[in-house]
Amino acid sequence: MRGKTFLTVVGLVFALALMAGCAKVPQETVDAAKAAVEAAKAAEADRYLADQFNAAQDSLNAAMAEIETQNSKFALTRNYDRAKAQLESAISAANAAKDGVAAKKEEVRAEAATLLTSAQAAVEETKKLMAKAPRGKEGREVLEQMQTELSGVEAAWTEANNALNSGDFIGARDKAKAALDKATSLGQELQEAIAKSKRR
Repeated sequence: MRGKTFLTVVGLVFALALMAGCAKVPQETVDAAKAAVEAAKAAEADRYLADQFNAAQDSLNAAMAEIETQNSKFALTRNYDRAKAQLESAISAANAAKDGVAAKKEEVRAEAATLLTSAQAAVEETKKLMAKAPRGKEGREVLEQMQTELSGVEAAWTEANNALNSGDFIGARDKAKAALDKATSLGQELQEAIAKSKRR
């Protein structure tokens, strides 16, 4: 009887030792990393600081893959140190991205506003050039086409301005740049047509 009791005690001690020796998934750190990445995304870091946000997301993904790898191993050989380091890296990168969004947004907003001003000036200059453009039969058809394209530029400018006012600074910047590029291109075409007409 004493022998059985002794073996039972030894068995319990061994089982407890095994449990104590098993590494556990750093669940709190996993949750913290996921929350940090989500918070960064909610702040639009994925749009305004994509590289930093993607680095955080990549670290989180790598950590989760590492956890799966460790989970597939024999309990006593599991080690989550690498995964924990990757999770902490994800938290750090996500927080840095989130904290940097405000400054980046302001930078993009200012860029969009400048492009809008430049695009508007380019549209006005193009209108002046259209008034000076040759009015022959071919010239009239070309001017009608250019007028249609210029109307499209003005519509794009309005969309860009609306995007700026609604807080979509990246959308505003991209639309304003497209409008500026098109207005500049039309202006250059008109200048060439006017110069060619004068040479004749």
